[in-house]
Amino acid sequence: MDRIPILKLGGALIVTIQVDMHDRLALALEEDLTAMIARTGARGVLIEISALEIVDSFIGRMLVSIAAVSRVLDAETVVAGMRPAVAITLVELGLELTGIKTALNVERGMALIQSRLSQDDGHGSDRDCHED
Repeated sequence: MDRIPILKLGGALIVTIQVDMHDRLALALEEDLTAMIARTGARGVLIEISALEIVDSFIGRMLVSIAAVSRVLDAETVVAGMRPAVAITLVELGLELTGIKTALNVERGMALIQSRLSQDDGHGSDRDCHED
């Protein structure tokens, strides 16, 4: 089965989707991202989707699910490069991208993630704290 590459850049993971997403590929991406966040301690996930021409309801829900899992693992998700037709389709399907920040391009998306990383560095993080 095909896999979508996940790159680590500092405290962030970057995913560039260059192929049409099918259901199995989306599920594999969710599993791979979850494992990578847990393994690396990444605090941000950037998903670049400018190559996607079509997003159906399942793929939309998978993006929301990826963001929810990432949030539980203390990472923020930003989706960058959404085409206008994809945005219209998501709205027409009634899908809200709950927990997902959006950016027009990768540069703006990374700026959102860097802003979060800077805030975390400045205020300390509860990431490694445990309740006994």
